[in-house]
Amino acid sequence: MSSTKQYRKKGISIYRPFIFGSIATPIDPDNRPANINEDHTHTWTIYVRPCAPHPDLSYFIKKISFKLHETYTNSLRTVEASPFEVTETGWGEFEVQIKLYFVPEAMEKPQTIWHHLKLHPYGEHAERQREKKEPVISECYEEVVFNEPVETFYDMLTSSGGNVGRGKGSKGSKQASMGGKKGPPAERVAELAFDGVYSQKEEGKELDRLGQAIKTVELMVKEERKKLEDREKTLADMRADDGATVKAR
Repeated sequence: MSSTKQYRKKGISIYRPFIFGSIATPIDPDNRPANINEDHTHTWTIYVRPCAPHPDLSYFIKKISFKLHETYTNSLRTVEASPFEVTETGWGEFEVQIKLYFVPEAMEKPQTIWHHLKLHPYGEHAERQREKKEPVISECYEEVVFNEPVETFYDMLTSSGGNVGRGKGSKGSKQASMGGKKGPPAERVAELAFDGVYSQKEEGKELDRLGQAIKTVELMVKEERKKLEDREKTLADMRADDGATVKAR
């Protein structure tokens, strides 16, 4: 990449959707491969995949690392080309750390999301799935938002057909917007719009929500404690009255 300063597209946000998740299938004991650990019960694949209208992720994602449970040999698996996925066998469920590394032109820091690997079916159809040994699919929709991308990266994104919005964090427009003023070459961080790691802005909002929730719970506890104290006082008064009645007799 040229040493020329890369200016950012002022007031422009571009987002790219993707799917991340896993699929797990029970191992058939009658057709069990010889090289599989005897304790393993499932074959599973964890992945990050494109979704319409973009058939590929590799034009803005350089590589993706999957941090498996530490009991796996080479537990940190890095995939540098599409399809971005890892297939293994195992017997237990665990959290997988997924780290997205963007292409150098993006000038953005990596982003991390987490996925809980599910091997067993849950819900109202779980029994049927177990009986039929159906695959267990667990996946989430996500969007990565590039706020005020640098010009070179902006051109890369929009040349593929862009989801571009005006204004910071905007994701409303589905039409490519080729305008935008030049902004300073300041460092920015791509944001994950939904599940996954929060941007600093979203993290602040979440902390505010948690703080308000804590205050609400504390108030509820205080009210319940007051009700309990009132009931205990009423009960003590009733016992005192009963004792006085017995003595009078």
